[in-house]
Amino acid sequence: MSIKKILIVDDSPTERHFLGELLTKNGFQVMTLESGEEAVARVKELMPDLILMDVVMPGLNGFQATRTISKDEITQHIPIIMCTSKGQETDIVWGKRQGARGYVVKPVNPEELLKQIAALGQNG
Repeated sequence: MSIKKILIVDDSPTERHFLGELLTKNGFQVMTLESGEEAVARVKELMPDLILMDVVMPGLNGFQATRTISKDEITQHIPIIMCTSKGQETDIVWGKRQGARGYVVKPVNPEELLKQIAALGQNG
C-alpha cells in the first residue's frame, strides 16, 4: 500500500502546522482535524492512507479515537501512528493495544516519523 494522503488529528494548531509542513515537503497530501470526535466522524469520508493521532485532546482522546477507527470494518485497514507527548512505555503499549501501528513521541523527530511512515507503506 502506498501512502499518499495523511490525516493529522491534533488539537494544537502549532503541531498541525509543523507536521503538515514536514509531510507536504515530503510529497504527501495532508488533511487536518482538531479532535478525536472529528476524526471518528469524518474518517470514512476522507479515507486517508495513514492517520497521525495525538493522544491528549479534549473530549474523545487519541486512544479512544484510535480504538474506534481500528475496530470499524470500513476503516480498520488504515494504519494509525500515535503522535504524542505521552512517552512512557505503558502509553506506547496501550496505544498499540488500541490499534496503533506506530508511535512517535513529541517533540517529533522528522526522520523517525518519516521512517515509520515508509515502513508502514512497505508493510501495508
